[in-house]
Amino acid sequence: MCVHLYINNKYTQYTAIYYVNKTFILHAINRLTALVYICFYEVKLCMSDIISAVEFNHSGELLATGDRGGRIVIFQQEQELQSHLSTYNVYSTFQSHEPEFDYLKSLEIEEKINKIRWLPQKNAAHFLLSTNDKTIKLWKISERDKRPEGYNLKEEDGRYRHPSSLTTLRVPVFQPMDLMVEASPRRVYANAHTYHINSISVNSDNETYLSADDLRINLWHLDFTDRSFNIVDIKPANMEELTEVITASEFHPLQCNTFVYGSSKGSVRLCDMRASALCDQHSKLFEEPEDPSTRSFFSEIISSISDVKFSHSGRYMMTRDYLTLKIWDLHMESRPVETYQVHGYLRSKLCSLYENDCIFDKFECCWRGDDR
Repeated sequence: MCVHLYINNKYTQYTAIYYVNKTFILHAINRLTALVYICFYEVKLCMSDIISAVEFNHSGELLATGDRGGRIVIFQQEQELQSHLSTYNVYSTFQSHEPEFDYLKSLEIEEKINKIRWLPQKNAAHFLLSTNDKTIKLWKISERDKRPEGYNLKEEDGRYRHPSSLTTLRVPVFQPMDLMVEASPRRVYANAHTYHINSISVNSDNETYLSADDLRINLWHLDFTDRSFNIVDIKPANMEELTEVITASEFHPLQCNTFVYGSSKGSVRLCDMRASALCDQHSKLFEEPEDPSTRSFFSEIISSISDVKFSHSGRYMMTRDYLTLKIWDLHMESRPVETYQVHGYLRSKLCSLYENDCIFDKFECCWRGDDR
């Protein structure tokens, strides 16, 4: 695969991925200027190579992509001195998830990467969370450009010496070596979700994160893999009474007690973890009344929330459904302050999109660095 990535600066974020004529095109919105493109050219398409998740780290220096084969490829920005464009070259590649089989339910678990989230950098190493349908993993990405030499009890080839053969005492030293990037798993968070995980979000306290599936949202501490706390559970006693599912969830960027989750009915609920341990009762409900004149068989499908993002200031919230992008003021629940028709031209083609299942495609959204 030949990869060419051109981005104006490190503050770039993405909005969607398209596949056209054997070319992957990642539409990215530069936080300061205009649209840029990231293109992945491939001679022969392999299903396992299709990108399923993309995420920039907080500085924009690193770009992580996950694919359907469970691999994560990290690209690093290289600034060209005589140009305002930046090139992203391959920095590290590793296998994050492997295919599994749930023998209890006779269910095959795909290795496809659903979400990637970077943790704020605290030292020279980088940390990220990645998840497939069932298992979340914490990865450490670190560099090594020196190796220790001059052991007393070990030969250079790794064989151990007999203590009786030691006649002198040497002080080990570090010698330069070719730069090597290592990806090592630090934590594995498993067996907490009955349904497929659709969202993970790191809290502003940098100690906890949430994971959401169709019916439940769990709160994890990064240091503990054997337990999580269920903070939202919308599963009814009788599954025949199920009317909606959770489609996206996100922590507030500044308030560690606040989070939101969107549903398949087009509503977004804001919850406060200070109110109760189980946040089944929301603090605010953001939902736009439906126009009866435009209601159709496809209304509920296209109104499903596919992504929700807070602005960096925490004052506004962006939601994405199939046809529109909406901006909400957290102080006004009745209606969005802005509505953008993204795919309005598809409204007349919903029947065809339903027949080929394209109407169930999910789209993501993001804010520019200045929230404008």
